[in-house]
Amino acid sequence: MDELTHFDEQGAARMVDVGDKPATRRSALAAGRIRMHPATLARIRQGGADKGDVLGVARIAGIMGAKRTADLIPLCHPLALSRVEIAFAPDLEASAIDCQARVETTAPTGVEMEALCAVQVALLTIYDMCKARDRAMSIEQVRLLEKHGGRSGHWRRPDQA
Repeated sequence: MDELTHFDEQGAARMVDVGDKPATRRSALAAGRIRMHPATLARIRQGGADKGDVLGVARIAGIMGAKRTADLIPLCHPLALSRVEIAFAPDLEASAIDCQARVETTAPTGVEMEALCAVQVALLTIYDMCKARDRAMSIEQVRLLEKHGGRSGHWRRPDQA
C-alpha cells in the first residue's frame, strides 16, 4: 500500500503497465450525496424541476461519466465496461439525495475510478439542473464502498456494515 504506482523510480508520472495482468471480472461500488433545501428536494421528487426529470438525466450523466473516466483522469486506462448502474435514494430527514454507482468489467485493471466518476457526474448533474433555485447545494461523502476482483480481491470500506 505504500507504493505509489503512478510514479516511476525518478518520480515522473506514468500510466501503470497492466499488460501482463490477466483480465478478470471486476466490480466497484461508490456512493455520495447531495444536500439541498427541502423545497428543492420536494421539487425533484415531484418531477417538476424546470429542466425536466432531474434524476433520469442524472442517471444517464452518471453512466456517461463512468464511460468517459479515462478522458477525465489522465492516467486511467480506457476500459470496456460491461455494466453501469446508478441508483438514487432521497433522504427526507437530511434533505439530501444519496447516489450509488456500481460498475463492472472484465479487464486487467479495476473500475474504482469509473464508479467514483459516475457518482460525481450524477451529483454534479443534479446540481446543474437545480442551481437556479438552490445554489447552496453541497456534494458530500463521495467514496468507494466496495470492490471485487484483481490481485487484491474483495475490499469493503471498514465503516460499512
